[in-house]
Amino acid sequence: MVLDYIKEYKKKTRRSSSLFARSLKIHVNGVSHNIRYYSPYPFVVKSATGKSLVDADNNKYTDYWMGHWSLILGHAPTKIKESLRKQIEKGWMYGTVNEQTIALSELISKAVPVAEKIRYVTSGTESTMYSVRLARSITGKKIIAKIDGGWHGYTSDLLKSVNWPFTESESSGIVNEEKIVSIPYNNLEESLAILKKHSKDLAGVIIEPVLGGGGCIPAEADYLKGVQEFCKKNNSLFILDEIVTGFRFRYGCLYSTMKLDPDIVTLGKIVGGGMSIGVMCGKKEIMEFADTTGKKKSERSYVGGGTFSANPASMTAGFATLSVLKNGKPIYARINDLGNYARSELAKVFDGEVIVTGGGSLFMTHFAKNGISQIRNSADAAQCDTAKLQRYHFKMISKDGIFFLPGKLGAISNAHSKEDIKKMILASEKL
Repeated sequence: MVLDYIKEYKKKTRRSSSLFARSLKIHVNGVSHNIRYYSPYPFVVKSATGKSLVDADNNKYTDYWMGHWSLILGHAPTKIKESLRKQIEKGWMYGTVNEQTIALSELISKAVPVAEKIRYVTSGTESTMYSVRLARSITGKKIIAKIDGGWHGYTSDLLKSVNWPFTESESSGIVNEEKIVSIPYNNLEESLAILKKHSKDLAGVIIEPVLGGGGCIPAEADYLKGVQEFCKKNNSLFILDEIVTGFRFRYGCLYSTMKLDPDIVTLGKIVGGGMSIGVMCGKKEIMEFADTTGKKKSERSYVGGGTFSANPASMTAGFATLSVLKNGKPIYARINDLGNYARSELAKVFDGEVIVTGGGSLFMTHFAKNGISQIRNSADAAQCDTAKLQRYHFKMISKDGIFFLPGKLGAISNAHSKEDIKKMILASEKL
């Protein structure tokens, strides 16, 4: 069966095969992001509009990867495209302060209460990297705690316990791994025991309220509240990574629905409107440590931004996207309903064979294995049949014109319809 899928895929993606062979000659593994590779080779995209990707062979796919889940309005939506066109006519890289940045920050700060001060970078990785540096500067402590399976980018400060088994080092070349400790998601008792053990040198804890790369698993509210309470009492910073969740489920962040009070929140993906972005938002007294004006080196947290930080193109795309979301409240109700429908129907189709996780417009199927009956953390997710999940996704690419990045969660955009979800469910019935 798998060989039939591969044969069909190769037959209809011959130009992609040829192009990817060229890519292999000049790029590491042929890609510029590790997860974009899948066997036998990824198809090469030539255009994208609305819900669809079109590859080099003119095959059309309904896309649920949606630009690493960043395209909540779909590919190339008209209002964002028109805003970018107008900005590009005036320039797309200034290297100076620009009004577009101020406008976007005013939108973010009104929607995200903790965003009293903001600093832009060009990727989510940078925003989390600088956030933990800030935590260390403010507290004078060195250890950062993260979640088993938590993904915060490739920064060496947080590249630990990402992939199962979590006890193995994620990479060679990383130094000071002992300054990163890992705690089990949705297990407050064990997490607090680990945090207490390291309390004297604990600078902060960074957590995703929905574990995106680790299985699309929502955090339990009591778990987050318990970790936050420990941080407050221990004078450690409580950092929420809302790069995936910010503006995904509602206009604003997820943390306020749980009555949390983080010190720093990181944003990305949706707030960039499809352009490169990373954002650090924080309380004024926290973020002021990044102000270098008149401070000695020992008194500051040296947090940069980069050549392309807050470039007017990214700021314009972000402002246009958030403006649409702010003025289009039915968007969230609609895509969240589609997510609920997708999760419930997938559970019915597979009739106990899969566990479906997620929330709002995000969803992921886990093929049950090893006695796993619920998915509360990434250890549970890792012990499911991940190879079967990848085969399932590849089958839809090769046979059904539906694209999930194999093994990853799905994201529904405003460009998707209920009919699209029905087609995806029907494709699942024929697995």
